[in-house]
Amino acid sequence: MANLGHNLKRTGAEVLAEMLAGYGVTHVFMVPAVLRRTFAEMERRTSIARIHTHGEKSAAYMADGYARASGKPGVCMAQVIGALNLAAGLRDAWLAHSPVIAMTGGRDPKTKFRKVYQEIDDVPSFEPVTKMNVTVDDVARIPDMIRQAFRTAVSATPGPVHLQFRGNEGQVDAEEAEMEALVESQFARVPPFRPEPESAHVKAALDLLQKADKPVIVAGGGVRASGAGRELVALAEALQIPVATSLNGKDSIPGTHPLSVGVVGSYSRETANRAVAGADLVCFIGTETGGMTTHFWAVPKIGVDAIQIDIEPEALGRNYPLKAGVLGDAKTVLTKMLGQIDKQSAARRAKWVEQMKALRSDWNGKYDSDLKSDAVPIHPARICGDLTQHMPDDAIVVVDTGHAGMWMGGLYDLRTPQQSYLRSAG
Repeated sequence: MANLGHNLKRTGAEVLAEMLAGYGVTHVFMVPAVLRRTFAEMERRTSIARIHTHGEKSAAYMADGYARASGKPGVCMAQVIGALNLAAGLRDAWLAHSPVIAMTGGRDPKTKFRKVYQEIDDVPSFEPVTKMNVTVDDVARIPDMIRQAFRTAVSATPGPVHLQFRGNEGQVDAEEAEMEALVESQFARVPPFRPEPESAHVKAALDLLQKADKPVIVAGGGVRASGAGRELVALAEALQIPVATSLNGKDSIPGTHPLSVGVVGSYSRETANRAVAGADLVCFIGTETGGMTTHFWAVPKIGVDAIQIDIEPEALGRNYPLKAGVLGDAKTVLTKMLGQIDKQSAARRAKWVEQMKALRSDWNGKYDSDLKSDAVPIHPARICGDLTQHMPDDAIVVVDTGHAGMWMGGLYDLRTPQQSYLRSAG
């Protein structure tokens, strides 16, 4: 290869270790043996902690938790023989739009179809659960593929990506080429950029909100990913609009806020379902309007006047025909709305807000005895009530699906904006 003059000849392991450190990765979750030389270079060149998990799915789950808690991509790795287990562990990250970067060993083109040790084509198994699913067969491609992996994982709607490195353990990292460990720090966390909405679309959506007598906002996980909780609450307060959330958006507004009506949909609170069902305008922000959030498109009914704000073009109007759609980052859109609001329009919603207060009061009266129950065995509602009262102000609460998701979705409240809620998305 000709000397390009500005690159040094280096091993893939050296470059990969330095790039992971350059993107701010602090932990890698894995089951050995995979990318062994890269791990040796991590030891020499970085302070990245290597977490050896009990199984490949555990590595994926831990990387998912790392990503959701930090907003930075979580990295997990597995040898080719365990790659299918790693793919299975990415299902929840995919459903939750969590930026996880999975790396596995893979087949060598030179020995394909010759029954070489551990020869299994695992790439197709990653296709349903990743935004990007590629093979790295040439060591010189490591730098650009790593950059593309981080870029894809955190951009627009975040999600998992997969890179399969040549060799059952990814031995391609031992080879040399002229490379530089260049990173794009912009893509080290979510969101990497904030797309600006069209002014006319913002105005159209805001006009509809201000003219509505009984509007409700449904806030989803996109509000959380954008870090738009403060702007959401400010808009709701200024216009006096009740806020329901999806399960993934539960921590976008404290459950104790006077305008919060709770989680809407299937694993929900009845106050939220009644509020959304009775609204004359529903504003979806950062939610896919999927089956769980809408109780399979019954709350609200299809045909209700609707607004949708989302960073993904194809999400707009997917399940509900819209009176106005706004393409852009949630925090940016809400900030622009806050700069144009007519606070006097809030007066027309005074009666609606009083109805919401009555719904909250009725709910508290109905469930107060369960939330404080002394029954033995302990009533699940009592657990939810005690967690609401006693969790630290900066707590991260992690919730399973199924009955745990139902109880916590409907009965647990976050008290402060600093508390977080991470739930199983599957």
